[in-house]
Amino acid sequence: MSGPITLFDATKPKKAEGVTITPAAQEKVNEILKAEGKVGHGLRVAVTAGGCSGHSYGLYFDEAPDPQDIVIPAGEFNIFVDPQSMQLLGGSRVDYVDSIQGAGFKIENPNATDSCGCGKSFHA
Repeated sequence: MSGPITLFDATKPKKAEGVTITPAAQEKVNEILKAEGKVGHGLRVAVTAGGCSGHSYGLYFDEAPDPQDIVIPAGEFNIFVDPQSMQLLGGSRVDYVDSIQGAGFKIENPNATDSCGCGKSFHA
């Protein structure tokens, strides 16, 4: 008989549980990076405590990842996610929407059980 089987290692998220980005969002991030003179920086996707539903999303540009970050290649830039945020963001998709109602980044998070009306905070 062999030893115990590990079904899920929380320290190493499965590839399918990473964060993905749509082509529209990639294009917009590249456009902003060029306009702000930050080509070579990465896009940090983070979750912080707060907001009307308990957690808020954050998108920032960082020059380099922190040592513990999960780094996800996204074409001309990388996405940086800290391990705590990845627990709440696994399987999420970053999109850029430009409609008559407005334009902006949208995070589609399968882990969110509830979100506020503005879409910038959620409860997991």
